[in-house]
Amino acid sequence: MTNGQDAGAGARRIEVRGTVQGVGFRPFVYRLATARGLRGDVRNAGGAVVIRAAGDNTALDDFAARLVEDAPRHASVTDVLTTRLADAALPAGFSVLGSAAGAAAARDVPPDLATCDACLEELYDPADRRYRYPFVNCTDCGPRASIIAGLPYDRARTTMRGFAMCAACAAEYHDPADRRFHAEPIACPDCGPRTAWRRGAAAVEARPDAAGEEAVAAAVAAIAGGGVVAVKGIGGYQLVCDATGTGAVQRLRAAKGREAKPLAVMVADVAAASALASLTAADVELLASPARPIVLAPQVGGAVAPQVCSGMPDIGIFLPYSPLHHLLLRDLARPVVVTSANRAGGPMVIDDDEAVRLFAPVTDGVLAHDRPVLARHDDSVVRVRAGRPSTVRRARGYAPAPLPLPVAAPEPLLALGAQLKHTFTVASGRRAVPGPHIGDLEDAETLEAFERSLEARLVIEDVDPVYVAHDLHPEYLSTKHAARWPAERRIAVQHHHAHVAATAAEHEVEGPFLGVAYDGLGLGDDGTFWGGEVLLATYAGYRRLGRFSRAPLCGGAVAVRRPARMALGYLFGAEDLGGPALDAPPAAHPAARLPEREVALVRRMIDRRLNSPPASSAGRLFDAVAALLGVCEDNRFEGEAAMRLEAAAAGHGDAAPLAWRLARRDGLWVYDGAATLRDVLEARSSGEPPGAIAAAFHHTLAAVTAALCERAGEETGVRTVCLSGGVFQNRALETAVRAALGGAGFEVFAGERVPVNDGGVSYGQAVVAAARLSAATSEE
Repeated sequence: MTNGQDAGAGARRIEVRGTVQGVGFRPFVYRLATARGLRGDVRNAGGAVVIRAAGDNTALDDFAARLVEDAPRHASVTDVLTTRLADAALPAGFSVLGSAAGAAAARDVPPDLATCDACLEELYDPADRRYRYPFVNCTDCGPRASIIAGLPYDRARTTMRGFAMCAACAAEYHDPADRRFHAEPIACPDCGPRTAWRRGAAAVEARPDAAGEEAVAAAVAAIAGGGVVAVKGIGGYQLVCDATGTGAVQRLRAAKGREAKPLAVMVADVAAASALASLTAADVELLASPARPIVLAPQVGGAVAPQVCSGMPDIGIFLPYSPLHHLLLRDLARPVVVTSANRAGGPMVIDDDEAVRLFAPVTDGVLAHDRPVLARHDDSVVRVRAGRPSTVRRARGYAPAPLPLPVAAPEPLLALGAQLKHTFTVASGRRAVPGPHIGDLEDAETLEAFERSLEARLVIEDVDPVYVAHDLHPEYLSTKHAARWPAERRIAVQHHHAHVAATAAEHEVEGPFLGVAYDGLGLGDDGTFWGGEVLLATYAGYRRLGRFSRAPLCGGAVAVRRPARMALGYLFGAEDLGGPALDAPPAAHPAARLPEREVALVRRMIDRRLNSPPASSAGRLFDAVAALLGVCEDNRFEGEAAMRLEAAAAGHGDAAPLAWRLARRDGLWVYDGAATLRDVLEARSSGEPPGAIAAAFHHTLAAVTAALCERAGEETGVRTVCLSGGVFQNRALETAVRAALGGAGFEVFAGERVPVNDGGVSYGQAVVAAARLSAATSEE
């Protein structure tokens, strides 16, 4: 044998792909190899880990198997490529080498990870050198995606590159037996980042008032005293206040410009969370997971100020995920509001100077630190549905973990998403990487944040997209961004096709499926606004089979913000589908509660078809019902009317459906919403409680959905249904729809890892664009 090896020895090159950088994989490989007497080395290369190992073949076989079976808990191994080494002259022993550019490979960046138990023990141990140090971390926890500038993953490619390790940290970093062996964000009070405190409006031009432990103590004192503090978290700045103080919560709302949308509450542990919310075992598992998302659950008790949840039955609750959060929660010993530091609808602030400029004048102080944030990562939001997690906002803790593409993209592509709850997705081969939630893409500030985030992601992914996918709506800023590309490189994807394709792809649905897309508004391929759709779809295309009836949006965006106008739109201009005319009894007519001038203006606009585009929208129908029942006449935040209607329906589960009918129009089955609204008005006029009517409305839409799908199934033979669109964030509706479709014999899927709201649109666009490009390539 060559190199003096016996028949039982060998040497191999093993390339491991997946989420294998930033999760302690190299230290794991080192310990695994040395325990088996192998010699060689391991290094990060491109987006992979490359191992050279020599020794007994039996040991090598076991070593290769353990790479997958015993991988670190935060790793995700997607592929292991093994080749023989022609020259097995490897050095004695086993070593961890510096990173190399290496061959191209999938570049999976791990999400930020919540502080582990071992680091928490150190944080609270007075004898430990990292006692109360806000940046303690190890290979099992700490910042990852928010500090990485590029791959391979090492300290020089993170925001820790400006902090030279002290001798003690360096010794831990280079010790294979230490849990900080090659922990790139390693730090301690002698060599790592430090906190700084700036107080009040005068802080804009002044130097910090305190640093280190004194800075944390100052922030704690301000919050305990009823103040509001801007705190620099892992993925950006957050506004923090006492969740039990009415005045503090009101001040925070004023600082943020957030009038009514519910706020998230952070508590110290699961026991404290259980005192505020009714939690299932699945809720608790999510709360304590390394992702540490905000979990939406039914509120119990009255421990927090009423202004926190703004009258909604659910509370968003989460646990500390950084050492700094742990210190604040322990010192304050109370629940605190923790929400992104931004102006309502804008991007989360990550720049220190901008944070001081914006929030020092309107808060009691800014608690900053000198470790830069490269990528903003807002907190993720999830809720448990039928025992399974459903992602509402995919950000810190989950992004940028990759998702599969059911059809491989023959060329790298970029999907630019929609306008609200904006995300983008970078796709190549069978791998799609959705970026984290950015915000509503409605102004130059958010557009700039999106473009910066996109540029950084493309560098990390080492991808130069050849094609760009975008929404049909020409006025979306994402669509205008796509217009910078040559026309032959742009792929327009209809909004609702993207929605249902995202659900189907997540669940690896094969073959055609029925897509039920219920949301606010999305431009259809006929130039009208859609939002209540039943589609026969594949990943590459779709055909519209059914829809909701149309009603005018009086004033366009004004009608979206004002459900009362939507109610008038149905009353004065509902699509005529051959049913009885929709008219309101005088006692129940919304005009009786609205200014005469507005009512007259709306009627005139509809009669003259002025700025009143028709829309077949489930979301707008929810708005109309909420207004007719007096539940909500103005949306102070997106979806408020629908959320309040769902809340009103709670406790009325046995309500029978209202009247409904289907009509045939232009080859489509159309649900006549006017028939249901007529029954809503009659029930209201006869004294039925609004909550009972709201519950009946939810059951009505479930029955309608089942009927539409039954007709579509009879026509096509397809029995698989994929649900998507922001309306399906409504737990009561989704539960009722699932039950109705299941009872009719359909197999039903809804988004879980991918949001059903517009946060999932970019992934759906990538899925559709990849399928179209693949089909076009195969035809050539």
